[in-house]
Formats: sequence, structure tokens, C-alpha cells
Amino acid sequence: MRILVLGGTGVISRAIISEGMRAGHEMIALNRGQRQVVFEETPRTIQADWRDGDAFRGKTAGLEVDVAIDMLSRSPEDAQHTLSCFGGTAGQWIFTSTSCAYRKPFTSYPVRESETSRWDDPIYPYAYNKARMEEWLFEKMREGGAPITIIRPSLTYGEGCSNIGVLRQNANIVHRIRQGKPLLLYDDGKTVFTFTFAPDLARGYLACCLNPAAYGQDFHITSRNAEDMESYYRTFGRIVGREPIFACLPSETMFRMDPAQFDHIWYEKRFSHIFSLEKIKQAAPEWEPQISLEAGLRHMISWWEKQGMPLNEEKDTLEDRLCAQGKPLSDQNA
Repeated sequence: MRILVLGGTGVISRAIISEGMRAGHEMIALNRGQRQVVFEETPRTIQADWRDGDAFRGKTAGLEVDVAIDMLSRSPEDAQHTLSCFGGTAGQWIFTSTSCAYRKPFTSYPVRESETSRWDDPIYPYAYNKARMEEWLFEKMREGGAPITIIRPSLTYGEGCSNIGVLRQNANIVHRIRQGKPLLLYDDGKTVFTFTFAPDLARGYLACCLNPAAYGQDFHITSRNAEDMESYYRTFGRIVGREPIFACLPSETMFRMDPAQFDHIWYEKRFSHIFSLEKIKQAAPEWEPQISLEAGLRHMISWWEKQGMPLNEEKDTLEDRLCAQGKPLSDQNA
């Protein structure tokens, strides 16, 4: 297949390109060329600013692809821009949404696509705009034209990511465990999340490409790594070889302290996220997530080490301050 990826330098998009080339597909990335990503095999790259409609249309004029994967749209206006400004033809469009687009709290577990309503409050703009984008895309599906598929990733890690940890402190987690400093948990540390790694998700995208069972459908594609936040940090401890210690702080306290910093905790991560894979498995039974939580985190630590494992001093100071205000985990469990 010839597959165009709008983006190509983000965590998920670079994994799609890597896995696609590994599977023998012709992968094309369209981006501004401002971030350098090293691939085992260099993909064809079209340098253009997607937001510049004339440039986007001009650089894609006459381009014929089997599948176009949009990793950039965050609103209905963005999705409309993609479809109206693309200068070529695509046999299928895949748009990337997010599990944030689901209204919280969930009404049942595991979460199934057909049983879940969408976020409808603009107080959390990212979720609200993605949900509106989905509604617009479903309307386009009803109108016909090239088939459209919507994919909703959840919490996904991969090379280049900066979203690991309660404070998104990334390599700081390893530094703090090694130094015997506490890690912050919100509430009681028992919120369960499904932790997905980008190569598994990327193979899920590829399984939807030119797959008639995926046309006009929406899927969340995740791993089976469902762990609470305490166990998640203890996995880091096993890898590092030292038992972590914890301090707990109510998520409401964190949000009131800094709504911009902790909106993802308050609106998203204080609710458990466990997803059914039934729908994607029906459409693509050959796809199966393979990367365990421990294997994935080992890879991330290895990647940090290759990058010099930098310490984010600002977040380290913040975590010190928050942990000092919190309670030890043993007090929470007493």
C-alpha cells in the first residue's frame, strides 16, 4: 500500500511510518520538516505546512495514495481543512481522535465504542473539540465519498513521548526512584489505566488500512496492560532494582492549585480507563497487542539513556513540593 501520514514526527505517527515500512508499505510523511526523526529506513517526505491550505494543496496536487492518515486534526474545522485542501486522491481516510473524547465517568467497563457518549462541555477544550470533530466526521460518512475510519488511542508511549508519569515527568521517575525520593500519586493510587505502546497502536492503524470492515467505523485501539498507578510505578522500580516510595495527594487539590497543569488529571486520569478490544478484533482479527507494560517501560528507559536521561529540575522541584503536602501511601492504606 501507499500510505500518506499527515504529521510523521509525533510519537504515534513515527511508529506508524516505521511499522509500515517494516511491513513493506510505501510510507509518505507530510510535515514542516522542523523536527528531525531518525528511521531505520528513510521514508519519502513532503515538506509543507498543513495549516497553510495553499501550500498543502500545492504539495499534494496529483498525489494518489491508498490511505491518508490524519494525525493533526483536533477539531471539525481541522478535519474539514484536511479533506478540502488535500490536492490528491485517497482510497481511505483515517482520522485520529482520542479516548479523551469520551464523556467521563464511564458508565461501564470495559469501555465499548457503542456504549459511550462523547464529551460535550467546552470547559475541557481538547476533549470537546475532538468530540465535535468525530461528530462532523460521522456526518461526512453518512454523505458518502472516500471511506473514513476514526481511531481513538488512549494513553500511549513511544520514542519521543513526554507524557509518562503522573506529572508527565518522564525520566525524572527513574532519577527519583534511584535517589529514594517519593513519587506522587493522586487520590489513593488505585486508578487503573491501559498503558499502550506506539508500535502496537501503529500496527492497529495498519490493520485498518484498506480494510472494508473498518470503513465508516470508529475504534479505540489499546493494549491489554491494565494496571493501577501504584503498580505502574512499581514496575519502574522492578526495572531499576529499587522499591519506590509514594506520597498521595487528592486530585481535586492538585487541580485547584494549578488547573492548567492538572486538567488532564482532573478531567481524565482520575477515572479508570479499561477498554474492550472486541470491535477492533472483529474488524482485524490478525491484530494483537504484543508489548507488555514491563517490556515497554524497559524500552523507554533505554531510550532515555540514549538521550542522556535528562532531569527536568522544574518538575523535580514541583514533585518535591507536592509530595511534602501529601500523605505517605501507607497512611492512605491504613
